[in-house]
Amino acid sequence: MDPTERARLSAAQRWLLTLSCLAVILVTASMAALYTALPEIAAATGASQAELTWIVDGYTLALACLVLPAGAMGDRYGRRVVLIVGLLIFSLASAAPLILDTPTWLIAARALTGVGAALVMPSTLSLLTAGFPEERRGSAVGLWAGVAGVGAILGILGSGILIEIWSWVSIFIGMAVAGAVLSAAAFTVPESVDTSRPAMDPLGAVTSALAVGAIVVAAIEVPARGWLDPIVIGATVIGLTVAIAFVVIEKRVRHPLIDIRLFADRGFGSGTAIVTVQFLVTFGLFMLIVQYFQLILGYRPLLSALALAPMGIPMVVISAFAPRLAERIGLRIPTFAGLLAIGGGLLMIAQLDDHTSYLNLLGPLLLMSAGIGLCTAPATAAIVDGTPVEKHGVAAAVNDAAREVGAAIGIAIAGSVLAAGYGQRIAPALPNLPEAAREPVGDSLAAALQIVERAGPSAQPLADFAKSAFIYGLHQSATALGWLTICAAVLLAAWTPGRRRVALLVATRDFSGQRKSPEMPGTERHHGTSNQV
Repeated sequence: MDPTERARLSAAQRWLLTLSCLAVILVTASMAALYTALPEIAAATGASQAELTWIVDGYTLALACLVLPAGAMGDRYGRRVVLIVGLLIFSLASAAPLILDTPTWLIAARALTGVGAALVMPSTLSLLTAGFPEERRGSAVGLWAGVAGVGAILGILGSGILIEIWSWVSIFIGMAVAGAVLSAAAFTVPESVDTSRPAMDPLGAVTSALAVGAIVVAAIEVPARGWLDPIVIGATVIGLTVAIAFVVIEKRVRHPLIDIRLFADRGFGSGTAIVTVQFLVTFGLFMLIVQYFQLILGYRPLLSALALAPMGIPMVVISAFAPRLAERIGLRIPTFAGLLAIGGGLLMIAQLDDHTSYLNLLGPLLLMSAGIGLCTAPATAAIVDGTPVEKHGVAAAVNDAAREVGAAIGIAIAGSVLAAGYGQRIAPALPNLPEAAREPVGDSLAAALQIVERAGPSAQPLADFAKSAFIYGLHQSATALGWLTICAAVLLAAWTPGRRRVALLVATRDFSGQRKSPEMPGTERHHGTSNQV
């Protein structure tokens, strides 16, 4: 290959990497972009609290349900065409609230936007893995994972800026324009599709969507209804039952949506678990810390977003080289160190109070960000490397589904523990309040502060008491997430492959760098890896 051709290939790879990263940022940013706009949406549309919840979560639910079938569609029909279709759906659905702005239509539009996002997200990663040679793939996947991790922060930041200078409608305009521009740009990247055209698995697609959807619905409803509510219990039972049916179906069909045996692969299985845990604690943290910034420190939405922005720096920087580090020393050490840093940061956050300054909080946030970058990008690379090339779309979808399910469960855990702690501490004050004020004050600090604002300075002791109740609930929630993460670090350290797996990989290559068939028994062959089972 002459230098000109090498330069042209390098430019094409850079453009593919840029487009994939921008598209995944758009998808993940849209998950969190409306957090800062909910009060304005409620005032403009008359949406209830339940409707506001589903305006946000309708997107997450559709994305989580459909991401696995969408990944399979990319493998079957072409990843670029699925990416373009997904971006077009995303753009059109994002524009719908400009003319259809009732709560019901907003929920429907957000769900349709989630359908587009489900087509986009696995396509971005599978295009990267197909477009980069194996020796460059780890760095590309690491950067993709890093920007996917900061997408939520960028969404909160961007929406905060738009609300400051315009209104909540501008958030939908921005997402619609970005989706349209990226869909046009996607025509310039080469198509990627497996020549064997793997067959679809309709029954597996339906059961996977139902299982994930039911579990996510249960997680969404937990903070408001409680763990013992019939709807929560029913959705959980349905989700687990259908998940078992999915496993049985996938083991019997000729062309399964995903080979269930891949989860026995230590790299693939532990990588999926790592991504789930990381997004669980990350989105649980965001739920807690954004409320702390706004309700305790009194930050405006834009300032809250700016306060989170520094987390993106170590996350992206470390994600860029973490997969290469894991190739050298194995997945176990980065996983243990990263999750331990995340858990330690959460336990430090559990010590804050209403007098804690932002600078004192910044250290734990940066420690968590470094931990996220250290463990998540190698986990994503392990998921992709644990599957054959023709199934990279489904591998990317497994990674994405793990993120969405983890995020939903993390918000459920953080929200329910916070609500329980707040409710326990605020209860003694409720009998002394007017009957009309008892329920809102007992529900949340935000509602309590609104009542205090209307009542005037004489109600300031109630505000102080409600803030102390919120801080107690936040302590309980951050402590639960922190210890959950530390326990996960210990368990996953025993499961994830260490340096021995890397040595085995090197031993199965000849001097030209080509993969040789491993001779030892008990070893599975997958594209780019050799994993001891």
